[in-house]
Amino acid sequence: MADIIVVDDETDVAFMIADYLQAKGYRIRTASGGAELREAIAAAKTDLVVLDLNMPGENGFSLARWLREHHDTGILMLTGADSVFDKVAGLEVGADDYLAKPFAPVELEARIAAVLRRRRPKGPNDADALPAGHFAFGTYAFDARARNLIDADGVAIPLTPMELDLVAAFATRAGQVIGRDELLDLAPPRGDEPFDRSIDSRITRLRRRLEKDPAKPDLIKTIRGVGYLYPKR
Repeated sequence: MADIIVVDDETDVAFMIADYLQAKGYRIRTASGGAELREAIAAAKTDLVVLDLNMPGENGFSLARWLREHHDTGILMLTGADSVFDKVAGLEVGADDYLAKPFAPVELEARIAAVLRRRRPKGPNDADALPAGHFAFGTYAFDARARNLIDADGVAIPLTPMELDLVAAFATRAGQVIGRDELLDLAPPRGDEPFDRSIDSRITRLRRRLEKDPAKPDLIKTIRGVGYLYPKR
């Protein structure tokens, strides 16, 4: 399991998170601020840092920026207020995801797992790898490098990050049936997107955005009892 450092000046919160994640099999260390974080990350390999935003002295923004400059580790930022500014600023300084307090431990664990999966090293034969280039998706083209879905006129279609993750999964796996659990891993919710574990509702929303007739989908086919398929053209 992954090695995680929980950074929070509220020791009761840090210990609560640590106890929960340890029970799930993660190796956990805690730090109360920047100095202890630097000592901990220098002492042993770290896969992800759960980083509180609002701490006295050096705050989470500064620490996230330092982590991005010096270490290749995942960053999940905890924000005390559900403010758009904090979320955008956290992502801009390098956080992989964020979660507003108070939160359910099960959601924290799910977001941690999603960040770790997205950061997993990719090999040339790894099914999760996203090759550079363009991939056909019906009458659209998915630009893997820019993460854009482009229509026939070359105009980018406005989609949420989660919707783009779904498009990437289907466009790069044409002809392959993708199970519901795998799609949840490949397209976890981000930011303000609802933490809805029903992949069916997400596919329905995406079909409404992209299909000519969502009731008779052409891009994303349902394989009953198994998952979904973008047919190979």
